[in-house]
Amino acid sequence: MLCLSKTEFTSFDVAAVVKELKPLILDSRVNNIYQFDQKTIVFKLHKANTPPIRLVIESGRRIHSTIYAEESPAEPPAFCMMLRQYLRDSWFDSIEQYEFERIVLLGFRTKTGVLRLVVELFGEGNLILVNPDNVIIQALCFKKMRDRNILHGEKFQFPPSTGKNPLTISIPELQNIFTTSGELAVVRALARSAGLGGTFAEEILLRANIEKTIPCNNLSLDSIEKIFSTLQLLLSNLFDGKFEPCIIVNSEDESAYLDVTPFILRRNSECLFKEFPTFSEALDEFFLKVKTTEKALSSVEVDQLQSEQKRLKRMITDQEAALAGEEAKSERDKTVGNTIYAHFTEFETFLNKLVVTNQHGTEWRDIFAQILADKKAGKSPELYVEGIDAKNLVVNFFVDNLHFGLNLRLSIFDNANEYYERGKHAKQKTVGTVVALEDSKRKLAKIERDLAEAEHIRSLKPAEMLEALAKRKVETKDWYEKFRYFTTSEGFLVVAGKDVVTNEILIKKYTRQEDVVFHAEITGSPFVVIKAEGREITDQALKEAGEYAAAFCRAWRENVGSADIYWVKLDQLSKSGPSGESVPHGAFFIVGKRNWMRNTPLKTAIGVEINDEQACFIGGSIDSIRAKSKSYIVLVPGDYQGKDLLKMILKTLMLKLSKEDKEKLGKTSIEQIREYIPYTKGAISQKPV
Repeated sequence: MLCLSKTEFTSFDVAAVVKELKPLILDSRVNNIYQFDQKTIVFKLHKANTPPIRLVIESGRRIHSTIYAEESPAEPPAFCMMLRQYLRDSWFDSIEQYEFERIVLLGFRTKTGVLRLVVELFGEGNLILVNPDNVIIQALCFKKMRDRNILHGEKFQFPPSTGKNPLTISIPELQNIFTTSGELAVVRALARSAGLGGTFAEEILLRANIEKTIPCNNLSLDSIEKIFSTLQLLLSNLFDGKFEPCIIVNSEDESAYLDVTPFILRRNSECLFKEFPTFSEALDEFFLKVKTTEKALSSVEVDQLQSEQKRLKRMITDQEAALAGEEAKSERDKTVGNTIYAHFTEFETFLNKLVVTNQHGTEWRDIFAQILADKKAGKSPELYVEGIDAKNLVVNFFVDNLHFGLNLRLSIFDNANEYYERGKHAKQKTVGTVVALEDSKRKLAKIERDLAEAEHIRSLKPAEMLEALAKRKVETKDWYEKFRYFTTSEGFLVVAGKDVVTNEILIKKYTRQEDVVFHAEITGSPFVVIKAEGREITDQALKEAGEYAAAFCRAWRENVGSADIYWVKLDQLSKSGPSGESVPHGAFFIVGKRNWMRNTPLKTAIGVEINDEQACFIGGSIDSIRAKSKSYIVLVPGDYQGKDLLKMILKTLMLKLSKEDKEKLGKTSIEQIREYIPYTKGAISQKPV
């Protein structure tokens, strides 16, 4: 009876999942890459006419597709950013198992050639990216070892084989393994020297009806031949895809998962098991539950989360105090400036008197001494002098319940202006402090969610635990969510292609004759479609969709101010050009009259939509976003790009929100803004709209 939960793949698991994944992911495009912990990477893949594919890879442990989605980290780790740099927008070219080892080779077609990601699923594991010359570009973990090195710029070498390759082993080679193993139990020799692992070594012996503890030197040739034929039959089922995916569960507690296998194994005949349509689905369910339970039960991790929670709370308290201090200083300096102007004549008279006295030959120290003597004798001037800084020629006053100093080297006007400038500077500092504060609050919210989830799952009953895990399944999206889209101010759905593939799909599969199709008069423009859905399309809808089509055409990337846009009906699009010209994939030949929208300005809007529970970023035409948002910005072509631009947009949006709404937005990943920015570059418009 099994008692310990499985923690890593076997070579049979690798072979089975590679067999299953190959038709699913080949020729899919890498939309994005995420890293959720030190070892776990998720590739988000797009393939025509299929739902989005999420491929999860955990170094040293597993690889499979997943239907569960975790929240993306606000700041992707360096390794994740490197993978995005090299592999985002590439195409999956191949997936292979290396010589029946626990190693998977993923090939990607990129602009610089085919790159390969080596996924090592044994021991501590590793992810290693190599170029077409087999030179290491990057690795999850660089290290020097006795038999090989994983270092940047060095040739990649596979680890030494753990045993004979079961795919090529012969009966004489198998016989030699047992002969040289002497008194060693046959199951151990088979697991180690034939590279089968303990689980499948036991399964083969059980199916061959051979006791697993028999010493190797007691095996007859007939027994060895039975072992060989049983191995070949199991491998044949594996490579023919004759799977029976299942999770083995504890018979005393069905919520406790013990193992996951591509076949129903005879060694588990007395156990309970749950069957699944695919091996990936079984792996997904098994490892999600195991990892979640491990996380919840790890007191070390809970302690770390609690420690980080306390640290962030202290930081937030300090940042809030600093913000309050900066705001108070800004307000005080502004008030001092106002007070100086309110008593302008009195100050000017008093200070002029001092300056004239000095100009008549009286030293400043004598003037100040006389002022202090008058103050001590009760002969105070009209403006109450509180003290004197003789070294810096500053007279300190207490007026209208304010303590402040005036510099004798400056005019009254310049003194007041200096206080105003200090106030403005303090106000500007508050903006940076607000962004830092919201970033800290966002991190704290993430830590508190992780901590609450871990503590909650630890306290759940088995049935409740399964229910909690089910909530993390990716919901089926509406068809238009695989494209760019927004809803106009009048409620029309506008959908745009992202590339040649989605352009083709959008027109061929989802556009009807009643709809309107937009395109820019420039190469590199998406098709943009207004979905009529039984309504008459208005001039306002045409204006907003035209604006959207202009924003996402190539003219944006080239920093052009406007573009010529036209719209047509579906029956004006043809895949047959004049005189038999071929029309490339994602493009169409236009027949008949085009309805022009000349010199359409390049601009788009990004806003914040807030409900009772949460906030999210939205993008689209200016009129649409203005109508739906509590805070929005207008984006135009410009040279800011990437993370810097995302931060600028977030900072500007934050300034227009209430404290409560800022807290809601602080729980949303800044990366969500990226999909609404054409070519991830631009500038925030300073012109009123």
